[in-house]
This record gives sequence, C-alpha cells and structure tokens, in this order.
Amino acid sequence: MGRRYYSQHSLRRIPRHPVLRFLLILLFIWDTLHILGIHWAQTASRQSPPPPRNTRRIYIATQHWNTARLLRDRWNDALVALVKELGAENVYVAIYESGSYDDTKGALRELDTALGQLEVKRHIVLSDVSHKDEITKQPTDHGWVKTPSGETALRRIPFLANLRNQLLDTLQELHSQGHEFDNILFLNDVVFTPEDVLRLINTNGGDYAAACSLDFSNLPHFYDTFALRDSQGHEAVMQTWPYFRSYTSRYATEHFLPVPVTSCWNGMVAMPVAPFLSKTPLRFRGIPDSLGEYHLEGSECCLIHADNPLSPVNGVFLNPVVRVGYNGTIFDTLHSQYEVLSMLDIWKGVWKNRVLRWATTPVFKEWVVRRRVQKWRQNHAPEDEPGGFCLINEMQVLYEKGWRHV
Repeated sequence: MGRRYYSQHSLRRIPRHPVLRFLLILLFIWDTLHILGIHWAQTASRQSPPPPRNTRRIYIATQHWNTARLLRDRWNDALVALVKELGAENVYVAIYESGSYDDTKGALRELDTALGQLEVKRHIVLSDVSHKDEITKQPTDHGWVKTPSGETALRRIPFLANLRNQLLDTLQELHSQGHEFDNILFLNDVVFTPEDVLRLINTNGGDYAAACSLDFSNLPHFYDTFALRDSQGHEAVMQTWPYFRSYTSRYATEHFLPVPVTSCWNGMVAMPVAPFLSKTPLRFRGIPDSLGEYHLEGSECCLIHADNPLSPVNGVFLNPVVRVGYNGTIFDTLHSQYEVLSMLDIWKGVWKNRVLRWATTPVFKEWVVRRRVQKWRQNHAPEDEPGGFCLINEMQVLYEKGWRHV
C-alpha cells in the first residue's frame, strides 16, 4: 500500500522535476526559433527577384487526353504566353494527343492556329487510336500482363512510356537535321504561368539533371505521389507541407530551397537535352512485364530518373516555389489563400510531420517490394531493375475510359 502511494506520488511529481522543466523550456525555445526561421525563409523567398530572362533553346513536349476544357480555359493561352516570353525563335512545341473522346482535337487545332500566327516551329499529332483500339489488339511480347484473375491486360505504364517516347523521336529527328536545344520542358495538363517556367528552368542556378514543379489537385494536398521520392528514395510521409521523411528533403522544403529528391515529376519538368540524344539515348519505359506479374509497378516518370546518367551527378530537384494546379480554380486558390503559410500553419505542419515520422515507417511496405524483386531476380537472372525505389505494390492496366488497379 505504501509502495503504491509512493509510486503514484512520484509520478505526479515528474512534470515538476527541474531537469524535465528545463528540457521542456529548451524544446519550446528551439521549436519557436525553428518556426520563426521557416517563416523568415518563406518571406524572403516571396520577395526574391524575378527569374532571369530566357537565353536557352527549349524543346516543349506535352501529351493530352480528354483535356479540351482545360485547354480552352487556361492551357492554350498559357502556352502562347510562354512562347512569347521564351521567344518564338527559341522554342519548338511537340504535342501528342491520343484518342480523346471529348473535343481535345478541336482545342489543339485552335492552339495550332495561334502558334502559327507566332511562326512557332511545332509538331502536333492528333491520333484517332483510342484506348478501346489498344486493348482489343492481340497481345504482343511487350506491355501486357496476366492479372490475378487470369485475364491478359494491357499495362498502363508501358503504354504511357510509348506515347512520351514518340515526342522524343521528334526531338531525335530534329537533332539529325541540325536543330539543337539546351533543355526539354515536359508540360502536363496543368495551369501555369510563364514566370513559373522561368523559375523552374533556373532551379539551382540551372544546374540539375531534372527540376520539377509541385502539383495540386485537392488543396492543400499535392498530387503526384506515384513519381515523387525523397532524397533517400522514400515516398512522401504526408501530402501536405512539408511533405518529406528525409531530413535533407524536408529541410530544403521548409526553407524554400531547391529540394534534393531521388525522383519527381509533379506537373512540369525541365531536363538537359543531352541524355536524350546520346549514343544510348535516354527513353521512358516501364518495368519488365515479368516483374509486373509480381504485382509491382513503377511510374515511367520515376524510372526516367533512375536511368538518367546525370541524376547522380547533377541531382534531381523539386522547386517548392513553382506550384501548379490541375484546373484554374485550384491554381488561383493556391496562389491566393495558400501563397504564404501562417505561423500556425507552419507549426501544425512541422508537428504533424514529426509525429508521422516517429509513429510510422516505410520499412514494411518497402520490404514487400524488395522481397518480390528478389524472387523475380531468382527466376529471371541476369535481368535487373535499377529503379527499385520507384516500385509500389500495385498493378495498373488500361480500360476503355481510362485505367484501373487490379
């Protein structure tokens, strides 16, 4: 009885212990200074001078599928404004549209007319081949997978990689004709401004293997979790600021610096053109079909960084200042209500990130992937997959109106 009383009495006294009080005060002071530092860094980033004018030759590559509304609402005008800012003589626009069932083709014809008036060199492909046409073909040796139900289905990622590579074939052809470019700019179906692109191109002073924007479709959550990996190759620990598990990526995000990552895409990507024109040209791809049968998948937009010889040399960076949205409302809200984080928002984000890092681990999820890759290697030696950090426990296949998980 006496022992129990003594124990309970001692526990009640712990919060009053001078050492614990001192540690709590230190934590409060450190945390306050940390949050103030983030706020000052954020303020400084918003007051930075505009990006320098463009001096580079840029190959703009973009795909569209069922984006007529966005094209007419914001995208066409944004691209025309971008061409004017970069200089029509400095750009080439390559667009591939793949079997849309809305009026995307009509919207792109309108864009073609506008670009023609600016005398912009361009190549716009409007394909009548639909998803239905693709999935009703006889299975070939590449790009098909047997699903858990026993169905043979067309894999989504090799299909998308093939579309992106057609844009790179145009780049290769131009190069053979003597047309040279410094950078390739991949544009998704996002709302952007010319200043966004200039800031992206100037990420890390223009020294990078790839530089990405940050994309949003459901504020305040960023969108492209499939391709984004932090500096240690982990998925983001949360979809709201400051996003990352690794200290290196998180610190840069908190201080609005170029964020070192292993992979990113997130709406817009700038890359040096050289790897795409080398003797063994860099191309988009999916993981081998045989590996996909182990219920694994990896984004072609992540694997491109795993394959890029410049990635370990120049680094891959996400630019947290360049933020794009998947429609006009999201973009406008992003740059009004979410332009500057309040002190309270910073405090909430920092502590939510801490709790998630302390309470969760990627070890088990990543172990499942590694285990399946090991089994695949045992049965398919000497094949290998350098983009292991891109892989997730999913199988994605096409269907007539889009794609689905199986």
